[in-house]
Amino acid sequence: MVRKVWVTVKPKSKRPAIALLEDGTLLVRLASPPVAGKANAELVGAIAAYYAIPKSRVTIKSGLTAKHKLIEIEED
Repeated sequence: MVRKVWVTVKPKSKRPAIALLEDGTLLVRLASPPVAGKANAELVGAIAAYYAIPKSRVTIKSGLTAKHKLIEIEED
């Protein structure tokens, strides 16, 4: 089964964190800057840690260069 999650990313945050917004979107604050895929790599790791799954099960489906992204999570 695949779960699709909308994510809003805030790069270069002082305090990395994940918050669930009222509309079901995840707000992910990242320490990395949006340069050379560093923020996307940190995002995949943060989402994997949040859902307690391996990073290999997390995929950015759309929004690679945008702040609003669609993430696919493979579940058992």
